Amino acid sequence: MKAFIKHISFVVAVSLGLSACDVNRLPETSISDETFWRSESDLKAAANYLYTFLPAFNAEDVWSDDAVGLASNSISDGSRLAPATDGNYSTPYQLIRAANNILEKAPKATAAGQAAIDRYSAEARFFRAWAYFSLVQKYGDVPLILKTLTDASPELTAAASPRADIYKQIYDDLDFAAAKLPTPTALGTADYGRISNTAAYAFKARVALFEGTRSKFHNYGDANQHLTLAVAAAKAVMDSKQHDLFGNYFNLFQYEGEGRQNRENIIVRQYGVAVTDRVSTHAYYRGTLENGNLSPTKSLVDAYLMKDGLPIDKSPLYTKPAVSTDVFTNRDERLSATVMKKGDAYMGTKPVYDIAPLVFNKTGFTFRKYSNIDDWVTQASLIDRVVLRYAEVLVTYAEARYELEGQISDADLDLSVNRLRDRGKVARLSNAFVAANGLNMRDEIRRERRVELAQESLRYWDIIRWKTAETELPKPILGNYFFKTEFGTTTTVNVTADNIILVQAASFRKFDPAKDYLWPLPINEISLNSNLKQNPKW
Repeated sequence: MKAFIKHISFVVAVSLGLSACDVNRLPETSISDETFWRSESDLKAAANYLYTFLPAFNAEDVWSDDAVGLASNSISDGSRLAPATDGNYSTPYQLIRAANNILEKAPKATAAGQAAIDRYSAEARFFRAWAYFSLVQKYGDVPLILKTLTDASPELTAAASPRADIYKQIYDDLDFAAAKLPTPTALGTADYGRISNTAAYAFKARVALFEGTRSKFHNYGDANQHLTLAVAAAKAVMDSKQHDLFGNYFNLFQYEGEGRQNRENIIVRQYGVAVTDRVSTHAYYRGTLENGNLSPTKSLVDAYLMKDGLPIDKSPLYTKPAVSTDVFTNRDERLSATVMKKGDAYMGTKPVYDIAPLVFNKTGFTFRKYSNIDDWVTQASLIDRVVLRYAEVLVTYAEARYELEGQISDADLDLSVNRLRDRGKVARLSNAFVAANGLNMRDEIRRERRVELAQESLRYWDIIRWKTAETELPKPILGNYFFKTEFGTTTTVNVTADNIILVQAASFRKFDPAKDYLWPLPINEISLNSNLKQNPKW
């Protein structure tokens, strides 16, 4: 199932299309480019390298209002400067080069047959689309490069292409991938983890929702064009019947959620085969969650509904918590699966969780997804990172349908967000429920997306596309109530007048809407290419 992870380094050089002098520096056991592109196994091995660019576990949620780390973050608090170099810019172009190289050389493998050439070309086009979305999401207009370059290529000093052209290419690549890639069923257990046709559709839905809503709320382009594509792509995944929700939300992010038996996962970054065969491992739980590099905020925790489907400021079920476990009483069960509470399994030196250590988890909350006490001990977790799952497709469908039509039917709510609410054991959403309780349908769909996909590196991009970052990010970063008898008094902590932990005051946070909705291009890239212009006000 994870065997292809083991063969990646063998073909890194040929996948990148390195020059002869670079290849000469490789060990004698390495294969040469001239003798490589012949068989289907060559194509598959070359495509394996592309999978190393799938996002690993990270702390990107600190960019948003959902999480905070041990120190303030320059993206979320508005203090960053334009960098000299930035892997966020250069790494996607490495992936683009590798994908372009495969697309140029795959036709040489005539012995593999056209179907195999198309399949692995489709994988390359999927990853090229992945890379370009990462770039345009952050930087807007960027150079569009569709071939491998040499030192003399004029494209090295070309101006950036308009974002509309980038999106057209992304959609073309994903349409090709959707047409030529196998279904998850056809991939089976042996090729589990490879990109499927539904992965291409699901990612297209993510891309189109982002640009459709960004166009709509930032007032440019043709929002409905993208939203229409988002609805169609999401519906294609839904109608394929290849995917379904996993029964247990917490186990979705544990070993129980791995492999073909979990039909919710659409794209995953795979890790090692076994503890005794550590090809690739991670220490996300111990190195990021338990030690406080990523801790949930009060803003996120407060977003979870009560079981009656009402927010905490409207529900009669809500009472101000007197002890830490009260925070979870009568709440959406996804809260308990996402945030630690007293009694949960914790770590080797403290097997049972009681309260967050404020010296690490500065908000007084600790994330729970991917927590595994055995992995904490070994510091070598093999749990796959979920990159895109069916639940996202469902909330994408609901949001795109609502933004496209200005309304959503109860039938479409039942097809999408209500399936997620059922899993969280929360009352269903309907138009009548919204009207009767003074709610806003857009807000409730956005809330559903936030809590379902919490701790999955999507929140920052949501508030960017909705143009709400200018409202949400300058707010103070708050945490749990300060339960003095539970937290103790050994750690100095700032609290508000309402006895809520204050991690960072609003006075230290800012967001410039004329500047911060795009990222700064690296200064060195502009120095190398005089036709590349810096984004406004950077």
